[in-house]
This record gives sequence, C-alpha cells and structure tokens, in this order.
Amino acid sequence: MQAVMTRAKERKVAGVRLVQAAYHNRSLSLYAKLGFVVREPLACMQGEPIQRAVLGYHVRPARQSDLSACNDLCFRVHGHDRGVELSDAIQQGTAVVAESDGVIKAYASSIAFFGHAVGVANQDLQALLAAATEFQGPGILVPTRNAELFRWCLDNGLRIIQPMTLMTTGLYNEPGGAYLPSILF
Repeated sequence: MQAVMTRAKERKVAGVRLVQAAYHNRSLSLYAKLGFVVREPLACMQGEPIQRAVLGYHVRPARQSDLSACNDLCFRVHGHDRGVELSDAIQQGTAVVAESDGVIKAYASSIAFFGHAVGVANQDLQALLAAATEFQGPGILVPTRNAELFRWCLDNGLRIIQPMTLMTTGLYNEPGGAYLPSILF
C-alpha cells in the first residue's frame, strides 16, 4: 500500500480510494494508520436477478453517443466523470442506461462488483438493478446509509455477502445522488 500511495503522490492524483472488507480488522487498522478515512459502509449484495421493468423506465445497452450525458450525470453526483472507464465498458458491451421520458437518469458500467452505477435518484438505480440479467462476480456494492435503496435490494431478494467499507485519502466529494461504487475506482 505504501508503494501505491507513493505512486499516487508522484502522479499528483487528487485522492486514493479503496474498498476494504469490513470484517478484516487488521486491514482497517492499517488503512486508517496510513491516513485513509472511512467514507461509506457498504454491503456486497448478491442474488437471483429481479428481471422486471420499473414503470416509466426503458433500460438498454449504453452507446458511445450516451457518453456525454452519462459523464454529465456522474459529474453532478460525484464532482468528476468516469468517461474513460465508461467508454471501455460501452465497447465491451457491459454498460447500460435507464431512460425516463427520453432522458438518461442512470447508467452503470456493469451491474457488478467491478462496475459502478450512478443515478439521479434511487428509483433510477432501481430500474437498472431490476432489469439486470445477473449480478456479476461477488455482487454489487450498495451504500448501507442509503436505507431506501438498501432495503429495496433486500425486499427484492438480494442478500448480503459481506460488509465492506469505502475509504479514501485526499479529495473526496460527498455524492449528491444515488450511486453504487466499484472496487476499481
């Protein structure tokens, strides 16, 4: 971790993020001693696909032409975009968007442990999650302080695989909307 932090400093990155297994006391202690701050308790959740439409939403694969709208949405929620990662996901065919009244209200690079999702509101993310054909890898990371979204996941059959913690050093913008973080960023 020291090497990662040194490289981040050399590259002059604004901050470093990580997702830590909350049950692992030693790693939590290590990261805290290195200056990481707990930002969000998470639940890694998995289960059978919900596979139903949410009224008023159309969920479809993302296209390169959606990139600008998705970047704008991410910037509104997080204060930065994830355009490079999202462009790669679009090319790989894993990215999806949820539209309502012809406007992109949410997107996901993938519905997965390695993917992130951003929405204007919880219902927008729920549309993405309800339409998913699977929750790839260990599952999705749901911020547990977002009680409405967390409870919706539980009510729709998802179960907690393990508790996790989002930690950061440096710049961190408190999200201003609904989101699912990724372990990649």
